Amino acid sequence: MSLLVKICGLTTPESVACAIEAGADMLGLNFYPKSPRYVTPGQAAELAAIARRRANVVALVVDPDDTRLEEISAAVAPDSWQLHGRENAARLAAVKRLFALPVIKALGVSETADLGEAVAFRDIADSILLDAKPPKDAAYPGGHGKVFDWSILSALPHDMPFMLSGGLTPENVGAAIRTLRGMGLSLTGVDVSSGVESAPGVKDLAKIRAFVAAAREA
Repeated sequence: MSLLVKICGLTTPESVACAIEAGADMLGLNFYPKSPRYVTPGQAAELAAIARRRANVVALVVDPDDTRLEEISAAVAPDSWQLHGRENAARLAAVKRLFALPVIKALGVSETADLGEAVAFRDIADSILLDAKPPKDAAYPGGHGKVFDWSILSALPHDMPFMLSGGLTPENVGAAIRTLRGMGLSLTGVDVSSGVESAPGVKDLAKIRAFVAAAREA
């Protein structure tokens, strides 16, 4: 089974170029203003131009209205959306109809009960991204460098494709891939943000290269 590697929260031309050259498949641009990785549509347009036709540009949004999505779409023309808020299945379906683009639904996980929501989104989302549930009262929903207990995922249907996020680093991504695939699960990709940073929102180019290499090796 092939594996997608996504580097999220990129904010500079240098980090975008590095991720592409390292072999990342997907590049995430964060449009949530409270995130340290936030980029404006104008900034994102410059980054997306570097990535165009070289990697999939993913626009990460949190509970956006249609006006916000249209603004981002007009400036950036992303290849896919990542909905990382409290959006329900009906909202996902509406976004797909409006833009005719693939939609990734990110969900926080901390216990087995959280997986029911993932299964519920299975038939509407083009991809499910399972992330560590953020700390209580966190200002933003992802990118906190927190790992959740991967054994929880044994309760997933083994034929349900999903991507993994949450505290992944160059040091542990290989173990994550081997563990989940060893459990017979349909892991299709890995996603990293804080795990390849030297400070919140500051990407470390060497860590980006190491992460992609470790994921490919596994």
